[in-house]
Amino acid sequence: MASVLLSSFYLAPIQYYSKLFRSERAYIEIHDTYQKQSYRNRCLIAGANGILPLSIPVEKPEAGKDKMKDVRISDHGNWRHLHWNALVSAYNSSPFFEYYGDDFRRFYEKKYAFLLDFNEELRVLICRLLDIRPRVGYTDRFIETLPNGMMDFRESIHPKPSRQKPDPDFEALPYYQVFAEKLGFLENLSIVDLLFNMGNESRLYL
Repeated sequence: MASVLLSSFYLAPIQYYSKLFRSERAYIEIHDTYQKQSYRNRCLIAGANGILPLSIPVEKPEAGKDKMKDVRISDHGNWRHLHWNALVSAYNSSPFFEYYGDDFRRFYEKKYAFLLDFNEELRVLICRLLDIRPRVGYTDRFIETLPNGMMDFRESIHPKPSRQKPDPDFEALPYYQVFAEKLGFLENLSIVDLLFNMGNESRLYL
């Protein structure tokens, strides 16, 4: 793929990182209208009882301030503590949690004002741990007409099956998961599921 257009997601799914890995250039859309119930503020991990969604609470945008770049994180509900405990509970027994856990823990000990900053700093960390070096830029306006050679995945990578679009370039091949014997293979979860379970083989999977 020459270039891809993506939204900014919280601990994005494996499909998202496959785009970052395989494209020559990636652009993160930051002028799109914030979408509720999307990966922008939520991720899916594998808990002991099945897929567990984790959602970051956000403040209601002011009038005219509903672009992704303007969305502020809310401190409602002690979410940092809850998300970190959920990650520990889900992956503490995974093969590589002890190697990567501390890298992620600091994100739940620090307050971020903006969702975009939190998401993007996590993405940079994850790319480093995956040992991938995508060329990433940010949009300076909302892109309505795609340039030649650019593929748009802003809305098609979505937690709701009804919003997803066929992607012939992505196949969710099975890999080791802690609870697979009980739950079966759960596909296209957050990239942390792949990292904590497969470690340095995650790049080969991508």
